[in-house]
Amino acid sequence: MSSKPKNPKAPKSETIGVATMSDDGTITLLLRAEGPKGAIGDSVLTFKRSDPKYADILKHVGGLKAGDEKPVPPWP
Repeated sequence: MSSKPKNPKAPKSETIGVATMSDDGTITLLLRAEGPKGAIGDSVLTFKRSDPKYADILKHVGGLKAGDEKPVPPWP
């Protein structure tokens, strides 16, 4: 199976992954980055309420409630 080369002038993806919030408020980000020549990188990041980045992550995804799942937009 061959994949089409990506157009470097194409608009960036509107999502880079999915954010979920568990019952205890922990935010989990499942993220994917795609690079040249088919390179792919997946990452799972978790942020507990005590994490200094928690509020920024919550704001970036547009808020979450326990049980929610939302797309994660790219960071500027």
